[in-house]
Amino acid sequence: MKITQIRNATQIITYAGKRFLVDPMLSEKDAWPGFNASARSSIRNPMVELPIDIEALLDVDAIIVTHTHADHWDAAAAKLIPKSMLIYVQNDSDEALLRAQGFTHLCQLSAKSAFEDIALIKTEGQHGSNEVYAVPQLAERLGDACGVIFQHPAEKNLYLVGDSIWIDGVAENMRYYQPGVVIMNTGWAHLIGYGPIIFGKEDVLKAHNILPHAQIVATHMEAVNHCLVTRRELLDYVRDIEIQAYVSAPDDGDTVTF
Repeated sequence: MKITQIRNATQIITYAGKRFLVDPMLSEKDAWPGFNASARSSIRNPMVELPIDIEALLDVDAIIVTHTHADHWDAAAAKLIPKSMLIYVQNDSDEALLRAQGFTHLCQLSAKSAFEDIALIKTEGQHGSNEVYAVPQLAERLGDACGVIFQHPAEKNLYLVGDSIWIDGVAENMRYYQPGVVIMNTGWAHLIGYGPIIFGKEDVLKAHNILPHAQIVATHMEAVNHCLVTRRELLDYVRDIEIQAYVSAPDDGDTVTF
């Protein structure tokens, strides 16, 4: 298993000999404004350039889009990705959006979805607090965001958690599937007045306490305006609490192997 950090939540996962591109955000640096009503909204996105060229990025067997917020599926991805590529999406709404953009080879993730002999099991997350989802316009804005369990006899289970805060469902998935590798979006993105909408550094410890032998790959940092935790802060934290042997936060373009 290899996980190549591209930028933000964009990664290439090599699993059981197949390559998956996750959550492609392909715009050039500073292409679009910061997210409205979020932390540091004056900063334009993406904050950094892609570390590799688009042709190399698209040399994959399939694409997984956990949800269609612009920092996971942007206008550049819709323009640059070939319309016939196999793309896994989370629900009817996201499938309809991508079909309207011209994509023709779409598959919805589910409890039984797969790519050849690799199980791709959909999991649920919660992209913000209960207080956020109690506000109808914010609930609509945040919507759904899924995760994926990868399973294959030749690999450890991999849990791609997706955009979520810490909820009982995430902990239950960890206990049930016992992943050997967990990818966590730990940028601690904030909406003004409502707090974080994805994991922060302390959530890594929560995951480690449930899965003390798993490797945790921290991502979704230093690339969009509202993410407030940096790689250095996260790595300093895990070193201070002495779990650094189990946590990585690869730089853009770097690969970790398990």
